[in-house]
Amino acid sequence: MTNLEPRAGDAARTLEGLRAAVSAIEQGASPPDEADLGREPAPAPPSDPQTADADADPYVVARAVVLRLLTGAPKSRAELEKALRRKDCPDDVATEVLDRFEQVGLVDDEAYARTFVRSKQAGRGLARRALSHELRKKGVDDEVVQATLDEVDPEDERARAHELVAKKLRSMHGLDRTVQTRRLAGMLGRKGYGPEVSRLVINEALDAEPEHQRD
Repeated sequence: MTNLEPRAGDAARTLEGLRAAVSAIEQGASPPDEADLGREPAPAPPSDPQTADADADPYVVARAVVLRLLTGAPKSRAELEKALRRKDCPDDVATEVLDRFEQVGLVDDEAYARTFVRSKQAGRGLARRALSHELRKKGVDDEVVQATLDEVDPEDERARAHELVAKKLRSMHGLDRTVQTRRLAGMLGRKGYGPEVSRLVINEALDAEPEHQRD
């Protein structure tokens, strides 16, 4: 089975939890435990950094940008760095702010990669090759990508390929087997499945189709 079940550090944080964690490290206190992340929120940073005063503390603005992005959807550190750069945040400020978010586990590329893989496997049926490409586009380190994809069970991946082929075949009845094979192979290839897995899955599916069975 796929060993990508959520870990304690992967738990989704609420807006209140994010604010509590950031507040703690900014006040010099120890980062809150996982169980503390749902407690009463600390005062929120500026909600819209774009409207902040030009003389605003760049650290405050950077923290607000990161907080807003993290409450919208999971992000890799590289994505957050790009966002801060687009806001003309100084590199040293961005590094320090992101380091602080990492201290409390709110920026965590390993957790991000695991969540990304679970989502894209379930939603789009992506295989490891495509997942690797997508994660690297997000700026995730090669070692983190490899470690995450090593947890994907090949049998689970093959089962997902069978599901994709079965779904596609429902709209391909009556076509020549060669045409069906070519189209199915193209579909699986775009989702990152290798030639060998694609060949086996497609042949198994087509052999089971009544229209391709001998009388």
